[in-house]
Amino acid sequence: MLYDIRLTLEYDYDAPVHGGRHHIRVTPANVPGLQRVIAASLAVDPAPARQNGFLDFFGNSVTAITMTEPHEKLVIRLAARVQVEDLTPPADLSPPLEQLAREVGQYWSVAPTSPQHFLAASSRVQIVPAITEYVRTVTADEQTTLGVATALCMAIHKDFEYDPKATDVETRPAEAFSLRKGVCQDFAHVMIAGLRGVGIPAGYVSGFLRTNPPPGKPRLEGADAMHAWVRAWCGQHVGWIEFDPTNAMIAGPDHISIGHGRDYSDISPIVGVLRTHGSHETKQSVDVLRLE
Repeated sequence: MLYDIRLTLEYDYDAPVHGGRHHIRVTPANVPGLQRVIAASLAVDPAPARQNGFLDFFGNSVTAITMTEPHEKLVIRLAARVQVEDLTPPADLSPPLEQLAREVGQYWSVAPTSPQHFLAASSRVQIVPAITEYVRTVTADEQTTLGVATALCMAIHKDFEYDPKATDVETRPAEAFSLRKGVCQDFAHVMIAGLRGVGIPAGYVSGFLRTNPPPGKPRLEGADAMHAWVRAWCGQHVGWIEFDPTNAMIAGPDHISIGHGRDYSDISPIVGVLRTHGSHETKQSVDVLRLE
């Protein structure tokens, strides 16, 4: 599948900003055998005094900018063309859950893809006993690690309501779980917390979802904004599989990845520091168009 992606992020400040340093993570990733970035450009207005790019620990593309001139508005624009392969879902060769810990223990590596990084609580994902118990209940009939992850993905979609007004970017998994409401970020964090609670390494994926569904197919939730889903390590023979609990599916060719981390804090679109006072307003627009 070939896609054109257009993203605009706007930050309107109540008072002039007199300096700032930011890390921007919005450029799609190159994933061998799955996703290839044909072209990508990132524009910042006003133009930063300094701009450079690098890859973070997890291999995500980062653009670092330094702003020195006063400004009341910051606009970031991404244009990219990406090729995504439509792969057949893997056969379930994952171990039973009680054997997964042994396979993780035999994985002697601290490379970015190591499951060891994705087992414990992280900055925005805590191990919540109520969520762990929920996972055990909704996956009680599953025999394999992949089966547990798939059943949890489907259960969250069934039991939770997509409600953009119920939560915000700072909402924790325990609160979203209690509400049974939220958006893709909340669903992803709840699923990650649940998987880690039963011993399955899990991480957060940030990306885009195509906006023009095939004829007769429903439009997917979250398609007009950046999207989030989950990756779970399902054993040495299956590896990492990505799940979209917002839309009750294994991630496929409609999902274009920006990158991944332990939770949202590792792959948020922009982080940094600035000198100003007051608050700011954020606007986001996304277009993901499939090229026939």
